[in-house]
Amino acid sequence: MPCLNVSTNVNLEGVDTSAILAEASKTVANVIGKPEAYVMVVLKGSVPMAFGGTQEPAAYGELVSIGGLNPDVNKKLSAGIASILESKLSISKSRFYLKFHDSKAHPAQEHAQCLHALHQE
Repeated sequence: MPCLNVSTNVNLEGVDTSAILAEASKTVANVIGKPEAYVMVVLKGSVPMAFGGTQEPAAYGELVSIGGLNPDVNKKLSAGIASILESKLSISKSRFYLKFHDSKAHPAQEHAQCLHALHQE
């Protein structure tokens, strides 16, 4: 289950966060190649944040996925999410940092995912 967690110092009041969440979810699913039904996106605004010595609009994100990540995918994800943040929140692509974590599946996780999939049918 890929999970994208983004924090920004931009105030999200009055912002259509639904559009940001939907676009980010689709981007993550498409680039990683996993069903969107398993993608989670969290967006937090008004987080005190300085980047490069200033408090101009900036964002920090972490993406955790069980498999599906590699340098090429990471580059595409970073560009895609940065583009969304720039167009929707006016955060310059140079003021966004995305950290990736490929969490290798543990046998217990695989078992839980299999059980979850069985209950969805």
